[in-house]
Amino acid sequence: MPTGALAKKLLLFTGVGLVVLLLVGFIFGAVGSAMLGTDQFLDKPEIHLPPQPIFPADVRDEHLGLLQIDGEHHGEDAEAHFTPLGATEIAVTNTLLSSWFTTVVLILIFVTAARRRSVIPGRFQGFVETMIEGVLGFASSVLGPEMARKTFPVVATIFFFVLFNAWLALLPFYQFLGFTQDGEIKAHFLRSAGTDINMPLALALISFVFVEYWGFRARGFSYLKKFFQLGKIFRGKPSGLIDAFVGFLELTSELVRVVSFTFRLFGNMTAGEILVVMITFLVPFVATQFVFGLELLVGLIQAVIFAGLTLVFLSVATSHEEH
Repeated sequence: MPTGALAKKLLLFTGVGLVVLLLVGFIFGAVGSAMLGTDQFLDKPEIHLPPQPIFPADVRDEHLGLLQIDGEHHGEDAEAHFTPLGATEIAVTNTLLSSWFTTVVLILIFVTAARRRSVIPGRFQGFVETMIEGVLGFASSVLGPEMARKTFPVVATIFFFVLFNAWLALLPFYQFLGFTQDGEIKAHFLRSAGTDINMPLALALISFVFVEYWGFRARGFSYLKKFFQLGKIFRGKPSGLIDAFVGFLELTSELVRVVSFTFRLFGNMTAGEILVVMITFLVPFVATQFVFGLELLVGLIQAVIFAGLTLVFLSVATSHEEH
């Protein structure tokens, strides 16, 4: 490890290098080129909100506009427009590949840590144990130790999947691996699954069903009383209308959770990806790294919010008190 004067020189050279890269990025980025009349380093990016098909090849080429027409490829003057998949079309998309990649990475991490476990943990085992203990401690603070252990597998899976899916999407090959036309990337091979509304919706439905399952398991059919408070109406009491209306509000809020969960995660992940792309276009090189740091924090916050709200709703659903 460099120490003393050498460490100071390395720090100084690193700082100077970052400043130089920042100035070069400003000069040749979209902002600097517009102000100074220089050539842009990057072309204007294309933002596609729908996921793009990767396999099979014929479906990919059709929707990306890469098919040959009358024996000739699209020329430079012909525009290749992206069209989203239809409701009945089946294909492997770049967001689906990203979710598979995240799943494989998580399996490798935890299987490797479990196979090499020892009484005195090494750095890797200690890191994995710290992550697990952190999530378990968080769940125990909301649900209590016993209930936290019962629900931990699903809650931890949601937390780590959201977290690693967001963080892995910041790796460089997510940005430069793709299918090209005329030297331009028309579809990235991998794209964060959080930017595909289907993934947040799937997680929201899993969370919703999980909460309702434990609500029925903990309280039986009496769990439905908070939604359908009709006893006073059947007994002819006018105040029963108020209870029925409150139950309707409870049912509505329960169903709205699916929508709020979905669009909270989808909106934050999509906005983050668009921000990274636009900052790279406007001021490439160093400025993008600050956005990456922000996205690391956003990914952690979204994972905590998604798992934390699931825990809170679990606590409410399994409570035997009347609300």
